[in-house]
Amino acid sequence: MCASTARGMAMEGEMEQEGVIKFSFEHRQAALLPDRCSGAASMLTAWRSILVPLGLIGQVEGRYGGVGFGNVSARLGQGAGEPGARPFLITGTQTGRIQDMALEHFCEVSRYDIAQNRVVSRGLIHPSSESMTHGSIYDLDPEIRVVLHVHSPRIWHAAQALGLPITAPQVPYGTQAMALEVRRLHRQTDLAQRRVFSMAGHEDGVVSFGRTGQEAGQALMGVLAAAYEVSLKGQDRR
Repeated sequence: MCASTARGMAMEGEMEQEGVIKFSFEHRQAALLPDRCSGAASMLTAWRSILVPLGLIGQVEGRYGGVGFGNVSARLGQGAGEPGARPFLITGTQTGRIQDMALEHFCEVSRYDIAQNRVVSRGLIHPSSESMTHGSIYDLDPEIRVVLHVHSPRIWHAAQALGLPITAPQVPYGTQAMALEVRRLHRQTDLAQRRVFSMAGHEDGVVSFGRTGQEAGQALMGVLAAAYEVSLKGQDRR
């Protein structure tokens, strides 16, 4: 199969239309290398098998206009790598509907430049619209190896009560501004310890991260349980 390279920038349409790519890209249409990517893909697929049944990732008629939501990623290769060049594997754009993931449903992001709002990637599918945000999280600390972006109304509405770091409400998902907002939260809040934040300007958007899939997943599940507790206490008071 011949590889081809696409360059461009997706049309934004309405600012908060779900799943819209908001960065310029250089994408090489080519199959991923199994020896390099299969391990990360298997781990991410395992976590998707937990998150999809919980409604945290998926595509549901009546939710967000019926568009797919949620994405997961994991660092590739060894070593720290330089900021902006810490390669990671991420689910492709609009793969929320897919139940049985294969390597063809993932994309490798090799470089990301927040200042230039540009992503360089490879795969049989374009990268998730949240790729810039994932890159900004990996740049916070070279030990961060996994990012889980889900949509949880329960966590999102309880974020303030839970004391979670929260991005500014005027900041849209997938943008340079969101990448910079992640940096701000890391400087000004306990994000490094909590490993979970809520996106106030992105309906139901919640992100967790960690050194492993288990660490990222446990951080997310712990906050989800706490959000249910907040909801139950609210019911008791009524």
